Amino acid sequence: MKQLKQLEDLKVKGKRVFTRVDFNVPIKNGKVTDELRIAAALPTIKYLIKQGAIVILASHLGRPDGKPTEKYSLEPVAVSLSELLNKEVIFIHDCVGQKVVDRINKLVPGQIALLENLRFHAEEEANDPDFAKQLASLADVYVDDAFAVAHRAHASVVGIPKYLPSVSGKLIEAEVNNLSSLLTHPKHPFVAIIGGAKISDKIAFMHQLMSKADTLIIGGAMANTFLAAQGHNMQASVQDTKGQAVAKAILEEAHHKEIKIVMPLDVVVADKAEDGAKHRTVMVGLLQPGDMALDLGPLTTTAINEALQGAKTVFWNGTLGLTEVKAFSKSSRDLAEHLAKLRAMTIIGGGDTAGFIDEVHLHDKFDFVSTGGGAALELLAGKTLPALTPLYK
Repeated sequence: MKQLKQLEDLKVKGKRVFTRVDFNVPIKNGKVTDELRIAAALPTIKYLIKQGAIVILASHLGRPDGKPTEKYSLEPVAVSLSELLNKEVIFIHDCVGQKVVDRINKLVPGQIALLENLRFHAEEEANDPDFAKQLASLADVYVDDAFAVAHRAHASVVGIPKYLPSVSGKLIEAEVNNLSSLLTHPKHPFVAIIGGAKISDKIAFMHQLMSKADTLIIGGAMANTFLAAQGHNMQASVQDTKGQAVAKAILEEAHHKEIKIVMPLDVVVADKAEDGAKHRTVMVGLLQPGDMALDLGPLTTTAINEALQGAKTVFWNGTLGLTEVKAFSKSSRDLAEHLAKLRAMTIIGGGDTAGFIDEVHLHDKFDFVSTGGGAALELLAGKTLPALTPLYK
């Protein structure tokens, strides 16, 4: 297995360190409402401060389509980070240009600056070499700690390493090591729990799992597609109709490889996917016209818990129901609480699942919670992530 270049491989004392982080966090009324991704970058930032570096942080936030947009400003993030570190974080109102250069030239070792949203410039997502060169000119060395965008070929993650000595931060190192362990040496029995909506987003990843996992548990809207592929009428439930053939192929492959598949036995249905909607639990196959399956029922939760008995490794990606609505979050909450008590290596896939785990205050009960949704799936699918390539020794 290839080894990443680490922070310890760089001498950073007195040097300007361009540190690409992932501060793509929710902001409401000018305040950060979930600091999970900011907190994930703290080990790298604290290490650099301790080593006497000048820390220049850069991130994207949202999709501002290449132009400055107030609601996507990173200024509230600077406030949150400052509070978490109990240290001043200097906010710079752009990420390139002479004013940025002048301000950074005034920084001294131990200070931290956060640049404005990289995506306020269309050149970031276009991987423009001149833009990458401008960013690189701000620093002496480069640290990439933004795992969630490691699958994107953007200027700040693949362009800058062409101009500066580059290493991985502590978060990327942890992400790669923990996720790769699922493919290289998972302890068996290995149970994978897959939820979410679209099969098409997870085809390659699920095929990889087939060669490693002993049991596959399928939930979320994805389960609707698998159930439809088995001939069940899922009525008005969200389904990936184009994915039914893929679902059949996955089920056949699992049968051929003698992988146990756990599918929903009962589901919670309603005619509206919103708070206050009247809902009931029905057996799979007994949905009525207009019914939408929005969560898993208690019989399925029991079957999942039974399938997890004796597991040594568990990977969970994708919630089991519509967790944005409390009435349809019960099976995901029950699973999170059950996994938190399980004596097994437990790894949570990023994206919505990580957000949900944080929401139910169980984040510290798992061995590892990934910050990267798409990046984690692509890594687990065996794909090469563009941003990681320049970070390997």
